[in-house]
Amino acid sequence: MSSGSVERELGTTLDLKFDSNGLITAVTIDADTREVLMVAFMNQEALERTIKTGNCTYWSRSRQKFWVKGEESGHTQKVQGVYLDCDQDAVVVKVKQHGAACHNGFHNCFYRQVLAKPDGTLELATIAEREFDPAKVYKK
Repeated sequence: MSSGSVERELGTTLDLKFDSNGLITAVTIDADTREVLMVAFMNQEALERTIKTGNCTYWSRSRQKFWVKGEESGHTQKVQGVYLDCDQDAVVVKVKQHGAACHNGFHNCFYRQVLAKPDGTLELATIAEREFDPAKVYKK
């Protein structure tokens, strides 16, 4: 390992590895249960806003703008801690989730499971119940 790699992986210098679009993967988990709630992206400013305000702020790749979790729905994420993986190219945000995390109305974004059918084909099964109706919450 080069000295730069050693410092990045074992040291205390913040040296984030953003992708070519300036983004880093953010995995958001429940601080109490460790359940994965969602996966989104952050750029440098979104990460800084998240840490400074205590409210999860993400970068929307489709809308090309910042979004704070709960700004429309009221289903907020209060940050309990922000952690980096060993090579600083992914972030885990531990949160207190208030309401549902998924914009489709489910508690988390992982409400479907891939299953193998007896004939060997794969199918997608919904394994959770909706907590709210997105049409009513987002009024779009």
